[in-house]
Amino acid sequence: MTTAIRNESFQIGGDLSVRRVGFGAMQLTGPGIWGPPRDRANAVAVLRRAVDLGVNFIDTADVYGPGDNERLIREALHPYPPDLVIATKAGLVRSGPGTRTNPGFSVNATPAHISRAVDGSLRDLGVERIGLYQLHRVDPATPIEETMDVFRALRKEGKIKHIGLSEVGVEQIERARAVVEIATVQNVYSLAIRKHDNVLAHCESSGIGFIPFWPLHLEALAGSEPLARIAVQTASTPSQVALAWLLNKSAATILIPGTSSVAHLEENVAARDVELSDSQMRELEQLGKNIVPRVSVDVR
Repeated sequence: MTTAIRNESFQIGGDLSVRRVGFGAMQLTGPGIWGPPRDRANAVAVLRRAVDLGVNFIDTADVYGPGDNERLIREALHPYPPDLVIATKAGLVRSGPGTRTNPGFSVNATPAHISRAVDGSLRDLGVERIGLYQLHRVDPATPIEETMDVFRALRKEGKIKHIGLSEVGVEQIERARAVVEIATVQNVYSLAIRKHDNVLAHCESSGIGFIPFWPLHLEALAGSEPLARIAVQTASTPSQVALAWLLNKSAATILIPGTSSVAHLEENVAARDVELSDSQMRELEQLGKNIVPRVSVDVR
């Protein structure tokens, strides 16, 4: 077995300890990430079961709903367990349900918007300070330095503890770090999507947590014989193998697989117990390099 998976926790910003299999709450909204979930009782049950399973890192965003996802988390889990870290994001404005051809959002990372957004998230989550506050997208109309300056001010005010970025390259990370400390980066990355290998390596060398968004690219992995075989060898499922690969790939990864199913949640969390040999890791590494994604990845 490789060694990275043995590190069950990651210290966000050096002082927020989270288990490396967390939960992404985006799917607990209505269709197209719009409005409340169709089955609110089930969504509440999923969140509570996640905490029961030892998950202490939940990722959300103000634009999921918008607002409905954060309020659902509050309904399900408040008062929060003392070790629970809730990460949220700002920088997008949703105009309607998203589709594969139209994500239904626009970017707004101006200081005025971010300042309003953090107050909304504090209210909707029912907290006095957000553990990890992330820039959802870099705004092409607003220099990242200007956006990070307001993030720095929000931290100084005590409204946020640590700062993260999403969907960024190495140059953008370094421009942001010239203004304020960056604790995490959340980019699309999975066994099937490797376009951010250089960002992962940069995060590792800089002590930054790397949060792979969409860690299960099941459509691209469908029918993979090597993946199915390794799943049989490890008495697990292909999804669990894909997640275990991410855990073994780097000790800096923090996974946030999302689902609206309790059974699927339990399957995802159990991936932390899957052991992969060095030879299996090498085979999976090569497998991923040969996969060409067949769908758009910018659906959140």
